[in-house]
Amino acid sequence: MKPTPPLNLEPLRMLARKGWTRHDDLTIVELDGGASSRRFFRVSAAEQSAVGMYTPDARRSEEASHDTSANQREWPFLEIRRLLENRGVRVPKLLGQDCESGWLLLEDLGEFTLANALLRRPELKSQFYQLAVGDLAQAQLKLASLPARSVVRQRRFDETLLLWELEHFREFGLLARNIALTPSQAERFTRLAAELARVVAALDTGFVHRDYQSRNLMWLPHDAVTLETASYPALHQLRASGELVWIDFQDALLGPRVYDLVALLNDSYQEFTPAFVQERLRDYATERGLASEHEAIAREFDIVTVQRKLKDAGRFVYFDVHNHDASYLRFVEPTLTKVVQSLQRLQGEPLFDQWLTLLDELGVR
Repeated sequence: MKPTPPLNLEPLRMLARKGWTRHDDLTIVELDGGASSRRFFRVSAAEQSAVGMYTPDARRSEEASHDTSANQREWPFLEIRRLLENRGVRVPKLLGQDCESGWLLLEDLGEFTLANALLRRPELKSQFYQLAVGDLAQAQLKLASLPARSVVRQRRFDETLLLWELEHFREFGLLARNIALTPSQAERFTRLAAELARVVAALDTGFVHRDYQSRNLMWLPHDAVTLETASYPALHQLRASGELVWIDFQDALLGPRVYDLVALLNDSYQEFTPAFVQERLRDYATERGLASEHEAIAREFDIVTVQRKLKDAGRFVYFDVHNHDASYLRFVEPTLTKVVQSLQRLQGEPLFDQWLTLLDELGVR
């Protein structure tokens, strides 16, 4: 991995000192930020703790949203965090900010991403995912209308973005892995990518988190009962004992209603049986009041899976090539398997039959 440059932590110390009565024994420890360019630090003093989030070159790297004053523009993370909080979606509490220095101070949500919680309590997978799809369905209902000047409304999964992501797969998921395309195959890829982008862009749209998956949901218990010792045999007991908190939502935009379901239920970091996925899709449809549309939702789910997971496979190789982080390469093949499985369920539709044929020719399984 690329070495992380030294960072001035004094602005973070100042943010913590503003809100805490005791800070003489303040400590700062860097946390794993995954593939993000942002950096995260746990700040502790006495029995208090918070998380500092540093966004490098925030004003240049994050698209600004609407003016909040004559001289200040708000970060998308802050605007979307406020939007979600106001609509009843659980997000980290904002404890302080120094945007000029690139720092935010946020609620410490602990150690348990959904992915970590599943490692500790794999027998609770069904309950956790029922909770996650239910939270998503309710959030989509609450976010059905958006403020006129919302940054979310200014960004969408249009054909241009969808096609760029498919070209990202060609560049990194194929060419960077020494999978060469003949001139005929290259022409077919271009044509099929453009058609797939048009199909996905035409699906029913709404608010999209964009990366609603097991590493971007935090499990926060309501009390001191530990995850390891608590008993949650039923969904209502799990819901009463804690909550899932959304993180990493700064790239939210308008897109297919099933996009976040694909991120969650075809998560490259998890394995699910087809029956499990279908059960969760039914849970989602019921929670959204769309039970009669279950088959349409399942078809949309497979269509978006093809586009999203091709992009993901390319992205994992990109992390290796550009970030010198090979830890994601092990997810490339399982991710492409999810693409092929969705294409097989879509067999009989010419576009997807042609995609399946092309990927088979290229040795993609």
